[in-house]
Amino acid sequence: MSERRRGISIAEEFEEVTTKEEMLISLKTYIRYGAHIGTNKKTKDMERFIFKRKGGVYLINIVKTDERIRLAARLLAKYQPNEVAIFGSRLYAQKPIIKMGEWTKFIVFPGRYLPGTLTNPQLVTYVEPEIILVSDPIKERQAIQEAFMIGVPVIALCDTNNTLSNIDLAIPANNKGRKSLALIFWLLTNQILRERGELSEGETIKETPEDFMIMLS
Repeated sequence: MSERRRGISIAEEFEEVTTKEEMLISLKTYIRYGAHIGTNKKTKDMERFIFKRKGGVYLINIVKTDERIRLAARLLAKYQPNEVAIFGSRLYAQKPIIKMGEWTKFIVFPGRYLPGTLTNPQLVTYVEPEIILVSDPIKERQAIQEAFMIGVPVIALCDTNNTLSNIDLAIPANNKGRKSLALIFWLLTNQILRERGELSEGETIKETPEDFMIMLS
């Protein structure tokens, strides 16, 4: 049994603890895009979303990722497009959120967060969303702090090293990887459009996760 365990794939290990409920995409696809790869650190907040530690890195339970994407999409679909703001400071998050904005018509802020965007009406970038989505609680901590100050709920992509302070809904996922970020925002986009009735169940947009991905030169 120990020899078999050494050779078993990550996908097979996940399947051993997965419910039979159908996921948005296959476990193998999540793994191919690296959505399950966490960091070498974990926080107490994120322990419940961690599957195991392997090779010095914590692996995220992508069954939980899939569940939270569905939940986040259901919540975001309740708002008018101009009531949702998305922030992505990290380079690899910028194209995915721009693409998501094109399909959902949400307000997007790729690049560095300008302090006061949620609290200072004098700024050109000032917006008054009803809810925000951030790609990384560390990179977007100022946005989260301002959202908390004005009572706006926060959805965040959270890696194993993140804390959940002032975050209302966490989507556990690799929030640093180029492929992972493209996939997660692509999945969110599709599921939001399904929840709105703009896509039928099982239908996807005409773009692929690769179209959401920043290309390396």
